[in-house]
Amino acid sequence: MDIGSTIRTIRKRKNITIAQICEETGLSQGFMSQVENNKTSPSIATLENIAAALKVPLAYLLLKKEDRMSIVRVAERQHTTSGSDQLKVSHLGKTKNVSMVLVDIPPGASTGLEPHAHEGEEVHLVLEGRIFAEQGEDAVELEAGDSFSWNACTPHLVRNIGDSTARVLISIYKEGEHDLI
Repeated sequence: MDIGSTIRTIRKRKNITIAQICEETGLSQGFMSQVENNKTSPSIATLENIAAALKVPLAYLLLKKEDRMSIVRVAERQHTTSGSDQLKVSHLGKTKNVSMVLVDIPPGASTGLEPHAHEGEEVHLVLEGRIFAEQGEDAVELEAGDSFSWNACTPHLVRNIGDSTARVLISIYKEGEHDLI
């Protein structure tokens, strides 16, 4: 873990000197320097004191870089296609277990010729247009502002039943590393 670099980055961003951290925590400047250069591993109690002096949650200091906030700018989104109708999928963000995508479904297009199933759970929000969603024996027509969710292990299908492109925001939960849609 690179806790020392995280501490140094936060300290500098907040314009706090090592001396100020040491004054508040009772730690020596030499020790703080070793911590910031990842030459020593402080105890949890020491990290709690440092976090308090920096006014950040202890948990933030312990996060791995890949578990911190990730930003996807609109111009930097990854785009793929999915299904037999080659639906446009914009990837908005992803953590280890959750992905969020924006799917554009042209009029008459669907997620496939037949209902399909896969691991995970999904929550959908219809942003634009009208869609038909089917899962097993359940079927419903939805329009902008409506939302629905399901366990994706049961075969399901989504089809645009409107005259314009439907846009659906989907949050997908699936344990472990995964590629979605």
